[in-house]
Amino acid sequence: MEKITFMSEDMQEVEFFVLEQTKINGVSYILVADSEEGDAECLILKDTSENQSTESVYRIVENDVELAAVSKVFEELLEDVEIER
Repeated sequence: MEKITFMSEDMQEVEFFVLEQTKINGVSYILVADSEEGDAECLILKDTSENQSTESVYRIVENDVELAAVSKVFEELLEDVEIER
């Protein structure tokens, strides 16, 4: 499982494990967890960077409709994972 480091808005480094990634309607999403094992806290992040940008900018998906739809896709991709919303 790949571990990546993000820079938060308050310039703190935050590490997450990438569980899965997908693209829906041209938008990239990643499912990340704070732990590799057990019941981990998970987040779905959306790439909000400009197309020409060399760095990705990820934001937490907070819209309930979008979150439900993307969660369902990740559950189907991972099969043995249940995402609680």
